[in-house]
Amino acid sequence: MNSRTLWAPDAKRVDLIIASQRIAMMPRENGWWRVELSSDLDGADYAFSIEGGPPRPDPRSRCQPNGVHGASRPVNVHGFKWHDSKWRQPQLSSAVIYELHVGTFTPAGTFDAVVEKLDYLVDLGVTHVELMPVAEFAGGRGWGYDGVDLFAPHHVYGGPDALMGLVDACHHRGLGVFIDVVYNHLGPEGNYLAEFAPYFTQKYKTPWGSAVNLDCEHSDEVRRYFCDDALAWLRDFHFDGLRIDAIHAIFDSSAVHFLEQIACEVKALSAELARPLYLIAESDLNQPRIVTPVAAGGYGIDAQWNDDFHHSIHALLTGERQGYYADFGRIEDIARAIANGFVYDWRYSVFRKRFFGRPVINLDGDRFVAFIQNHDQVGNRAMGERLGHLVSPEKLKVASTLLMTSPYVPMLFQGEEWNASCSFQYFTSYDDGQLARAVSEGRRREFAHFMDNSEAVPDPQAPETFTRSKLDWNERDREGHREIFEWYRKLIALRRSAADLTDPRRNRTRVSFSEQSRWMVVNRGEVAIAFNFSDGRQSIQVECMAERRLAIASSGGIETSRRQVNMPPWSTAIFLPTEKPV
Repeated sequence: MNSRTLWAPDAKRVDLIIASQRIAMMPRENGWWRVELSSDLDGADYAFSIEGGPPRPDPRSRCQPNGVHGASRPVNVHGFKWHDSKWRQPQLSSAVIYELHVGTFTPAGTFDAVVEKLDYLVDLGVTHVELMPVAEFAGGRGWGYDGVDLFAPHHVYGGPDALMGLVDACHHRGLGVFIDVVYNHLGPEGNYLAEFAPYFTQKYKTPWGSAVNLDCEHSDEVRRYFCDDALAWLRDFHFDGLRIDAIHAIFDSSAVHFLEQIACEVKALSAELARPLYLIAESDLNQPRIVTPVAAGGYGIDAQWNDDFHHSIHALLTGERQGYYADFGRIEDIARAIANGFVYDWRYSVFRKRFFGRPVINLDGDRFVAFIQNHDQVGNRAMGERLGHLVSPEKLKVASTLLMTSPYVPMLFQGEEWNASCSFQYFTSYDDGQLARAVSEGRRREFAHFMDNSEAVPDPQAPETFTRSKLDWNERDREGHREIFEWYRKLIALRRSAADLTDPRRNRTRVSFSEQSRWMVVNRGEVAIAFNFSDGRQSIQVECMAERRLAIASSGGIETSRRQVNMPPWSTAIFLPTEKPV
């Protein structure tokens, strides 16, 4: 006999709808309902009905073959034949992460199609693939941050078996795999959780509506739901870690914070499976407590995204000062980001009109993920422009060098490595006509104050908005792309071969700069990286130059002397210690 269970603490009656039958479920403890099934119904699609209402998918469904409104399908996650029993991912300090969106990474936009590009990623030198959310969401086109069936891989991408095949193929090639999960809200279409139980609360508000109920009545089972989802991706789908979306929108006043609970349970699972598992948080709080160990009073998350690193580089290179970029634009900001972790570590923020952040103390660089592009910073622009659309190739090389030589874990966004010409725009495909119109109109209103013609903002619902965001793999060898691609390959290879560049100890990083002359030198152990941020050629002093050799430079015309390096405008040069005779 098999069974189906559902948590619905306030329901007076719950039915299982399966094989054209409506079977009454029996109440159990703590608001749970259960029904035993005969073997002939084990594999049948099913749904639940609350007090005679319409059929709804299982909140813990592993497969939604007909989308967010359809019936759920049982999946035997233990039936997949894995080949990764000896796989162990590398440490974060040596990682190079590659963020990708399954639907736009390849023309086909499926898990299987991603597998076909894995050898390319290995050759590029990345160590980890990070998938943007793949939990079932409404329609066939979307970023994935509006998922509603959190346990079910998106059916358009290929479903559970194809996702397990992708993870297995990554491990076979020596690639770790992270998955982006969203625990701060659910999408608007197909979100039936509130019909089952108090999964949400009016106690807090998020940009997407009511907050997830993590500290009110019945919150124990809500927390269990999300923790079980996290463990399922790691245990059943063999993911190596989770990227947890926008934790600043996760509200919890419990003595044991939800993030701490997840971190402790993942740590226990890691010990059980005898393989390392990592949690990476997206946070704009500039709060080191998030990545401080639980024993030291923190939440125990392994690493967090560092927005300040991105903002400081973007503002200097582009000259943009709108929104949060108003707080950035100085070389000093980049120097602080590299040396201190956060630029705003209890400093006054013009954008926020208050003091913001907290100093990073006694935390190594591998507690932070750095980037110069990601899905948010590109896709949340009105037109979805990449950094390469906004700055010259010379500046793009400078930005990528800052990324790949920082003491933090570097992350690339798909196509960044060859300066992809396609934009990455915000796209959706809601079936609900009223919701679709609201999203399209809301997107234009969002940018009305920043653009002369907000009607030019791409319609998220239009299929061509999605199509424009797909990578063109044929352009890597074309002029304007090949040069950037080769530069990224050199940077990644150098980072992986020079031990000082993967050393996470921040106390071995020293930064000197001149705001007036617009230069900066970063010393990572015995590696020195010089940057000329000016529009003119200039000489920059590099300590111990006589004991160093030029490894790579972003442009020709680099001239070195005993103490200085003479550099063209907007260029960078990396120096390694001279090889000593044995």
